Amino acid sequence: MKMDVLLGLQWGDEGKGKVVDVLAPQYDVVARFQGGPNAGHTLEFDGIKHVLHQIPSGIFRENITNIIGNGVVLDPVILKKEIEGLHKFNIAFKKNLFISKKATIIIPTHKLLDASYEKSKGDKKIGSTLKGIGPTYQDKIGRVALRVGDILSPDFKEKYLGLVDKHKTILSFYDFDLSQLAELEATFFDAVEFFKTLNLVDSEYEVNRYLKEGQRVLAEGAQGSLLDIDFGSYPFVTSSTTMAPGACTGLGVAPSRIGEVYGIFKAYCTRVGSGPFPTELFDEDGEAMRKEGNEFGSTTGRPRRCGWIDLPALKYSIMINGVTQLFMMKADVLNIFEQIKVCTHYELPDGTMVDRLTYELDSVEVKPVYQTVPGWNQSLADISSYDGFPKELKDYVDMLEKALEVPIRMVSVGPDRKQTILR
Repeated sequence: MKMDVLLGLQWGDEGKGKVVDVLAPQYDVVARFQGGPNAGHTLEFDGIKHVLHQIPSGIFRENITNIIGNGVVLDPVILKKEIEGLHKFNIAFKKNLFISKKATIIIPTHKLLDASYEKSKGDKKIGSTLKGIGPTYQDKIGRVALRVGDILSPDFKEKYLGLVDKHKTILSFYDFDLSQLAELEATFFDAVEFFKTLNLVDSEYEVNRYLKEGQRVLAEGAQGSLLDIDFGSYPFVTSSTTMAPGACTGLGVAPSRIGEVYGIFKAYCTRVGSGPFPTELFDEDGEAMRKEGNEFGSTTGRPRRCGWIDLPALKYSIMINGVTQLFMMKADVLNIFEQIKVCTHYELPDGTMVDRLTYELDSVEVKPVYQTVPGWNQSLADISSYDGFPKELKDYVDMLEKALEVPIRMVSVGPDRKQTILR
């Protein structure tokens, strides 16, 4: 049995949580492989909206095992609140949630470092969620981080204080206020005690055992491909590998065990935080798109930057991830437009036309080259099959499919899990 991978192809917020929820009945295991509480996966069913930050999106299906892999950075405080918030749904966390002992822990001073780094950048700030993600991954790569398994060690407090001392030295350089640290630490250690009651495992063995036994495993990514630490719009990126290879390193699964790679994209584009965004709209169309799509960050609440779909960027993500199937989300947001624009190329400052993301795109301003197509300009709320789509929407899907050279197998026409049309 091979492990399938599901990830976003744009700058995040593509709707991965909903797709995992829809696909989940086909799988026995859903495993999160990277990122941290800076990600927010939104699911909606039975008229209720659910936002998950660290827990895999298969948690609402009682027969599915959910694994938080070693590639994730975990905040015990946020995880505790997340679990407590789901108690009313009678989810059996002791039965179906497992956490890798090798996952890295976010400690209170990581958040303070995040805030101090961002403040020091001034106008050049990244747009961090200030959840401590970057500093935690820095410590991981620097080989000084604490991991989930460490909380079971009798000298955990000693290890913790050693790392905090390193952080205080850095924070003193930035003259950062530490008055809130004591309160943050009290909450943190309370959450650590709760953490000890959960299923802490060597998850790489578990995932490979499930595959060997013939169980179906779905690897769930966070953020989006264009925020990848290596291949995203650096330095305006996240601190982990958001591409498909991250599923191998973030779960301990060999590349030869990867099966389908599901790529999710919106029918348009959004981005949270700073960084290049060639098709960003600053006019009434962009504002209408934001309002219609309720484009506000599920983790931060920040307004998302909105723009037309970007084919060069999508082709890039599809190529690097080896995408085998595409899922188009939030087609209903474009209901309000009589005409829709599709970016097919970029025009560089010297007049050169390109259809690829080159290194220079992060440092020079490019002009999107658009093709305009008719919109469907009608509601999709009552449509339950692809045959019921208006011709203009079918033409839009066909155009994208031809340009991207990968089949579009799913089209979402609303937030509820029922408003997901399979082709």
